This record gives sequence, structure tokens and C-alpha cells, in this order.
Amino acid sequence: MYQHILVPVDDSALSITTVGQAVALALRLDVRITFFHARPDFSATSDGAVLHAMSPKGFEDMAPGNAIAVLARAESEARMARLAFTSIARTTDRPYEGILDAAREQGCDLIFMASHGKRGLKGLLMGSQTRKVLEHATIPVLVSSTESNVASPDMERALAIVQGEHRSMGAVMHGLRHLLAEARVSGEPVDAGLLRSIVFYFKNFTEALHHPKEDAYLFDRLKARSSDSLEVLEVLHAQHAEEGGFIKALDAAVEAYAAAPGAARLEALAEAGDRYAERLWEHMSLEEKFILPACRQHLKGNDWADIANAFQSNGDPRFDEDRKVGFDKLFLRLVSLTK
Repeated sequence: MYQHILVPVDDSALSITTVGQAVALALRLDVRITFFHARPDFSATSDGAVLHAMSPKGFEDMAPGNAIAVLARAESEARMARLAFTSIARTTDRPYEGILDAAREQGCDLIFMASHGKRGLKGLLMGSQTRKVLEHATIPVLVSSTESNVASPDMERALAIVQGEHRSMGAVMHGLRHLLAEARVSGEPVDAGLLRSIVFYFKNFTEALHHPKEDAYLFDRLKARSSDSLEVLEVLHAQHAEEGGFIKALDAAVEAYAAAPGAARLEALAEAGDRYAERLWEHMSLEEKFILPACRQHLKGNDWADIANAFQSNGDPRFDEDRKVGFDKLFLRLVSLTK
């Protein structure tokens, strides 16, 4: 049986679903998993060439592109499942070759990937790349799904966005805990501006943007279609209402530490972070174990179209697109700085 799975990932919604399927398979088989991302050569683009000439430091920061963010979301999925993992990013304009090289170098005996099924879609794992992997691979390749064959595209899109936002929040929380753990060992102070940015992310994305959309679209639609999940939904609603207290406590601990860094205040900050992390993981786990499957069972086509559009910030004045784009950029910055 298989011992080590390579999972190519990109920045598409399909990739979120594929990673979840791959992690579930790895858990069932009790095997190792490696995430792989093939990023394009930024220096070969006109923007990259100009940035390299004008600001070498800026080029160094931008060259990894969103590879760190893509892998951070995949890693968050594995952490949520308590599955050990390895991550690799390579710069290549021939993704299929990068996938095959990584599988060989890591000693993988299975490649688990999806196909977009048609050309012209944004992302690296297009149908042509999957086909080339199948043509050249010397180990088994499992194509988990093909985007163009999905029975309910709106449902898959909506669920991938919700889960992708969960993975982003999990990655930022992991970054915070990693920063604080390193500071405990090194004794070096943590940058207060970075800590404030993390609090800003949780306050203005998680509390003010993500959770209200869940209440207004996922939870309310499910209540209207079925009474089976009312008890869990009441718990989740209460957790949404209580979240502000956890974030305020984290914010206060950050400000106290920023005013006078020291071991005692670092410990208090770490404790506030741990309390919020435990609540956030519990909350997301409840949603993914009970609510998302219930939504799959009970919601209808129009429900999914509305949910997908709302989570993409379309057609709802409460959740404008500029804010969503801004938080995507903030997420990339945070996971880059907390690695």
C-alpha cells in the first residue's frame, strides 16, 4: 500500500477541496503527505524585472508570490486534522515537471491531484498539466475530481470559499503562536506592529466579515431548510457573539506587551492567544463536522448560488469586494512574516 502522497496545490477553489480529500485519504491510510506548489518565475515578468532593478529587497519579498499563502492554507488543513506534513515550493514554468521531480526526490509513491478539465482557467493545475503528469509519471496518479464534471458548481464553489477562509484564519493563528513560541525561546521581542496587524485581521475579517456572512447566509438558509441542526447552530451563534471578548482580550494583551515587553507580559499574551486559538479551532471544527455536511444535504441550487456570491462579496453592500481583496493581501503579508 502507499506510504507517501504528493499533493500539488494552487490558488483555486478546486485546490481547497482537493487538499481536504487528500488529507482524509492520508489519515485513512496512515501515510505521509507532502504539499507541492509550482510557482511561475516572477523575474521573467515585466513587473518582476522592473522591481528587481529598482528595489532588490522588494523583489526578494515579492518573488515567492502567493506560494507561501497557497501552502499555508494546505498546511492549515493538515494541522486541523492533526496530520504531519511537508511543504515544497519550486519556481518553474513547467508545473508537471516540477510535480514529477518533487515526487521522485521525496520518495512519494502516489500523486493525488485534481484537474480543472479545460484550458484558460486561472491556476497551475490545468487540465493540460494533469494530462502531462499522467503521461509521464512512473508512479500511480489519482485524479480526485475534474472541475468541469462537478454536479453542483455553485455548491462546490461556496464550500471551497468557506473552507478556504477557515484555512486562512487557521494559518494566521498558527503564525501568531509560532511567533510567540519563538520569542519565548529566543528572548527577542516580537514586533508590535505585526502583532497589531494580526489582531486587526481577526477583528476586521474573522469577526466583522466572515462570521456575519455565515450567520446571514449559511446558518439562516440551513434553518429554513431543516430543523436537524438547530442545537449546533445555537452553539455556533453563541460562539460568534462571544468572539469579540476573545479578540478584545488578545488586543489588550498585545497592547500591554507593546507598552512594556517582558517575560510576564509575553506569557499573558501567549495565554490569550491560546484561549482564542482553542475557541477558533473548536468553532471551525463544529462547522465542518456538522454544518457543512448538513448544508450539502439540505440546501438547494439557488441557496448555493446566493451563498457563493455573498462569500465572494458580490451583490451585497455589507460585504464589498475591496475589503475582501484587502484582507487577501493582508493574509499573504501575515503568513509571509510569521514563517
